[in-house]
Amino acid sequence: MDLLQNTWQSDILGVERPSFFMKIVAYTTQGCFYCDQLKELFKRANLEYESVPVITEEERAEFRKKFPRAGGYPYVLVDDKHVGGLVETAKMLLEKGLVSSKKSERS
Repeated sequence: MDLLQNTWQSDILGVERPSFFMKIVAYTTQGCFYCDQLKELFKRANLEYESVPVITEEERAEFRKKFPRAGGYPYVLVDDKHVGGLVETAKMLLEKGLVSSKKSERS
């Protein structure tokens, strides 16, 4: 399935959600401003996601091994495809019309 396919489906509760977001995984760290902003962005977009905390040095080493091109945290995958950090994720959601860049439209 194309990551940016623009179709909608109803979930089990009848809520319309974009079908191109099957599984969102966000790798985050504690006390990270950008990670907190990402969580707020997903909330504004009404998207469910899995947050994977990277806390210990062992977890950080495993993260770097698994995602050597990641610049840091947060790091987002959609359907196992690399999206990137906060900026890349925000751009994608803006392009799909799931969030607005206008402050007056923010909830």
